[in-house]
Amino acid sequence: MKAASIHNIKTELKVLPQPVLVDICIRLAKYKLENKELLSYLLFEAQDEQAYIAQAKALLEEDFKSLNKSRQFLAKKTIRKALRTTTKHIKYSSSKQTELELLIHFCKQLRKTGLALRANTVIGNIYLKQYLKIKKTLESLHEDLQYDYKEDVRLL
Repeated sequence: MKAASIHNIKTELKVLPQPVLVDICIRLAKYKLENKELLSYLLFEAQDEQAYIAQAKALLEEDFKSLNKSRQFLAKKTIRKALRTTTKHIKYSSSKQTELELLIHFCKQLRKTGLALRANTVIGNIYLKQYLKIKKTLESLHEDLQYDYKEDVRLL
């Protein structure tokens, strides 16, 4: 079975009555945790973006608190997990400002760990890629917002 295009799905959803739409959403949420999380974000958290960012930052800090610095392998694994969580929150929001704030917070938390970024190439590359994403996202924002975040980026 081949999936329909987004355009076809959109036109079909416009025709359906509301109870059927609710059933479709519930059915989608049942099958995959990511769908359920996205639906929760859209219904409950999208209206207050700052609270969502604060909640995502708190989750990120929890991940970094559980970082095992004694073994590099475990540290890399935890950092990748924190990055996946950050990326997931960015994807749900799809706001450039949220992306910028969460990536800056991720990089700050990574620097705060005290791990040698230059000595460990994998961790250093993770940091570098996120820094480059921050720079690219910053360039796409409005000039006023760029000015607000330039100092945070400079400190990275």
